[in-house]
Amino acid sequence: MFGWLNVVPATRIAALAIVSICFAVMCGGNEARAQSRTLVIKNGETIELHTVFFIASCRSIMIGLPEVEVVEGPPEVTLSIKEGEVLPRNFNCAKPVAGGTVIATAKNVAEAKQAKLTYRIKYKTKDGDRQTARNYAVSLFP
Repeated sequence: MFGWLNVVPATRIAALAIVSICFAVMCGGNEARAQSRTLVIKNGETIELHTVFFIASCRSIMIGLPEVEVVEGPPEVTLSIKEGEVLPRNFNCAKPVAGGTVIATAKNVAEAKQAKLTYRIKYKTKDGDRQTARNYAVSLFP
């Protein structure tokens, strides 16, 4: 079954090291990337987080504007969606489509604070209801 392990010991050690490294990269790489989203917001600031759209063949299939729902987060941060045309660059679309931009606003920040922000974007599409989620580590400053 593991006939390749019967080779010269140095080659076996090298093969096992390569397999171990590949396994570690495949298992551990996504966690590091998922935790790297960080927001730094001062009191009174409004920042754009990302665009929202739902497409098929570079055409919007959304019905209306998506909704944003905060699942977990500090009360000083509010999220909203600013409606507008967006260009889905990741999908190599040439023309803008209906969508919007997720906006975060910090208000009433009395002292510096660290928090986790988790939210969902809910879409109504021609194919039915859909949702996506994102999370950020948030640093708030007065």
